[in-house]
Order: sequence, then C-alpha cells, then structure tokens
Amino acid sequence: MMAELQTLIQDRLAQNRWGMLGNQGHILGVDVGSYGLRAALVDLHNHTLTTAHTELASGSPDESVACALDLARDLLAQANVTTERLVRVGVGFSGPVDRRYGVVRLAPRDPRWENFPLQERFEQAFDAVTLIDNDANLIALAEATFGAGAGRKHLFYMHLSSGVGGGLVLNGHLYHGATSTAGEIGHAVVGHGWDGTGRPEMLEELVSIRGLLARAARLGLETQNLETLFTADPIGNQVIQETVDLIATRCAQTVALVDPEMVVLGGIVVRIGGDAFVHAIATKVNDFIAPKFARPLPVVASILGPNSVSIGAIATALDSLSN
Repeated sequence: MMAELQTLIQDRLAQNRWGMLGNQGHILGVDVGSYGLRAALVDLHNHTLTTAHTELASGSPDESVACALDLARDLLAQANVTTERLVRVGVGFSGPVDRRYGVVRLAPRDPRWENFPLQERFEQAFDAVTLIDNDANLIALAEATFGAGAGRKHLFYMHLSSGVGGGLVLNGHLYHGATSTAGEIGHAVVGHGWDGTGRPEMLEELVSIRGLLARAARLGLETQNLETLFTADPIGNQVIQETVDLIATRCAQTVALVDPEMVVLGGIVVRIGGDAFVHAIATKVNDFIAPKFARPLPVVASILGPNSVSIGAIATALDSLSN
C-alpha cells in the first residue's frame, strides 16, 4: 500500500497546480490521534513522500502533542530536512476545531482537549504557517486530491466509525460553512424514534459502532464484535440492511443539495463491511436520487487507509498555496 500511495502522491504533485511555492521546499502533515500519531512529509521538488507513525499513548493533550512533535521532528531528521525548508504544516484532529483561532472546539474522547491551542503549538515548534482541521474533512480532501476521487472537484465523504462524520469538497476546495461544521452528517436527524415530544435520533446514534451494536442488542443479539453483524446471523442482517437504507437515504439527500461527482465511504465500519456493504449502499443511493439524467453516481470506498488524515493535512496545506 505504501508503494501505491507513493505513486498516487507523485502523480498528483507532478501536475503542480499549487502556485509559486508548489515546487519547492517541504510540507509536513500530522495526524494527532485519529489513527494513532502519524506524520507525512512531502518533498515538493522531488515529489516524494515519507511517513512515520507510533501508537497514541493515553495522556494529557500536552503529552500527546509533545509525542506528535517528536515524531515529526524524527521524520524531518531522517529525511535530512531542516525546519527552514518547511513551507506549510497541516494538522488533523479527531473532533471539531475552530480554524479561525487555531483551537480545538470539542473533543468527544477527552474534554481536556477543548480550547487547546493546537495550531499555536505547531507554529511555535516549526516556525511555519500551520493549518488545522478535523479528521473527516481532511480525509475528504485527501481522497479528492490523491485517492479514490483524484481529479474530482465535487466530492462528499462519509466516515463511519466510533462517530459519524463527513466532509465536502466543492469546486476543488473543502467547504466549511458558516461555523466550520459543514459536512457533519452524523448530527443530521433521521426521524426514527420521534414521539412528538422529544427530538428525533441523529444518524450517529444509529450507525456509529456503538449505535449498530446497541440496535443489535435491542433485537436480541448481544455482541461487542462488529464483525458479527456482517455474518449470516439474521439479526445482524436486519441491522445492516437498515443501516444501508439509512446511509443511502442521507447520501441521496446530500446529493440533491450539493450535486457531488462522487460519494466516498470510509472508517472502520466500511472496512469491516467490505465491498458488499459499499455496493449495497451504492445501489440504494442510485435508486433514491433524482433526476436520473446525470447518473449513475459513483459511491466507493476510501483507499488511503490509516495515512488518510496525515495525507489530508498535506492536501490542505497544498491547497493553501494556491489561494
């Protein structure tokens, strides 16, 4: 996979559509916790990619960032690159961030991250312009720039994991909306459980890992193993079919609103569900969308794997060079 990723990066960088600085220096991309700690370094002149990763040990935000910085410094040292050669740094975080002020807004896994000055810490460490974003947004841009949607200007990405997120690439750039929350499809209400007095359930409550296992348990299948739902068990089959319908409906609604060229699905649920799961969703999406004249619409699995966030951080840094 690393060799394939290297080829994808080289092919796209060779097109050099990122402005005056797009053919010199280096760009560093860092994933702070979405897939452990990961760093990626791109040489803009030679079009090469080097990566590094380590497990994310439990600790305070300060400790985690210190580990991420050490990992990035080690990668630079291995490549014999000084910080003066860095033209941009991109950083991905597994939760909403405030891009204007460079801080973490919400951290579902650890509230100690909230209001953490993530951008400032990296700019102080490397003395380079740093851009931060959430992991789903960066995966969307990574797939549109280097991955399954390479060359597509309009793409919607849905991430199915411990939470449900998404990202929108419109006209070749990430679309963040008025408050940087565009694409957060997991917070969309779905109407299930509506009793007229409370609020409908959100998509994330139904199709995240926890949501899938909870729905199976309510039907009589007690398991903590997500793979069990994708076996021949009749309850698992029912949960997965309902999940296919829910996701396809939300994707079709998104298609009606923003008219993407492609929908990309990723996250651990998609990896476990495999081709059959993606194909079932793709079929339903194309059944649900209208009008039909501009279709069929490709609905595919993400291809960049565990490096997708750090590669997305590279992509957003590259995009900033063209603005």
